[in-house]
Amino acid sequence: MTKYRESKAPASTSTYNKETIEAETQNIYEAISIISKRATQINLDIKKELHEKLDEFATHNDSLEEIFENKEQIEVSKFYESLPKPHALAVEEWLNNRVYHRNTDE
Repeated sequence: MTKYRESKAPASTSTYNKETIEAETQNIYEAISIISKRATQINLDIKKELHEKLDEFATHNDSLEEIFENKEQIEVSKFYESLPKPHALAVEEWLNNRVYHRNTDE
């Protein structure tokens, strides 16, 4: 997960040059498909790590009346909310040639 923390991906929407995106595959739809699959993988990684960290702070009570505000959980959640979105991370990886892909037809 440390690689996502150190990412320089934009936190907001950005416009990219179409030719830059499709340069490696020569097909914009194939490039977008690869980026989309990578974004899904990143999202699952982030979600898994977030749930593991939140479980460390979880209090398991059977009583619904006792709800405690756990400041550590709030801080962890805020940190993960501030990370760039998975699609931005995937585009950054794609543009920096850090995504392995292959065409199974070849």
